[in-house]
Amino acid sequence: MPEAASAPSPSRAPIGDSEFDRDTAVTRREPGVYDIDLSAGWTIISAVNGGYLLAVLGRALADTLPHPDPFSVTAHYLTASQPGPAVVRTETVRTGRTLSTGQASLFQYDDEGNEVERIRVLASYGDLATLPDDVRTTATPPAMPPLEQCFGPEDGPAPVEGSSAITDRLMLKLDPATLGWALGAPSGKGEMRAWFGLADGRDADPLSLLLAVDALPPTAFELGLKGWVPTVELTVHVRHRPAPGPLRVSITTRNLAGGFLEEDAEVWDSADRLVAQSRQLARVRLG
Repeated sequence: MPEAASAPSPSRAPIGDSEFDRDTAVTRREPGVYDIDLSAGWTIISAVNGGYLLAVLGRALADTLPHPDPFSVTAHYLTASQPGPAVVRTETVRTGRTLSTGQASLFQYDDEGNEVERIRVLASYGDLATLPDDVRTTATPPAMPPLEQCFGPEDGPAPVEGSSAITDRLMLKLDPATLGWALGAPSGKGEMRAWFGLADGRDADPLSLLLAVDALPPTAFELGLKGWVPTVELTVHVRHRPAPGPLRVSITTRNLAGGFLEEDAEVWDSADRLVAQSRQLARVRLG
């Protein structure tokens, strides 16, 4: 078992009654059409975080499809989402005994009143509770200091100029070995590791794992780059329902070329289980 303190919140918000649940809740207008007011609390600068958006669409798909849990979710981010009203439209592509597949898109309106598609998702859902316990893996949890020896956003400068409201809603403690960028001495290794949870103490579930893979500072910072790193495409595989307690998230980048990089993420729970994996393609500013 990892050396971790329990979640630092003195009281834990239950799943279903936390800020994350309220801010990702969608209202069904009619079958396959949902309304939501995207919260400004999950923004970086003025753009809504991609992991939060994925959780919003994931919740709408969970209502649309006959299976409860996201297994594989692939999102293409088309335009930057802004806080405020949005519409999610879902469609069932196929239903089977163990898996169902659906697609969803989130739309907002521009200044002229034209509908603009922000993000499009294709996802397969199943029931994590029905999966067999057999695990054969060479993957190992990331080696990290205890939570109390790691550092949060409140301990250093903001990673991006401007407001990062999302950090107030997270329990994020970064491994000091991946914090060179905050001290003006990036390692050049393209690695980021952190203990992760929600600030109100809510335990993780499959939907919040969609947020966890996209909530850490970008690996580009440890490569010596600065500024916003917008996601182009993000694929998440949810492997297990997480045990209570803080998660460990490890993200690596092996290749930056032509102004694009990949980020490979692993999410481990308090029982040392690999509960989610992801890969995303993101743009970076060079020079």
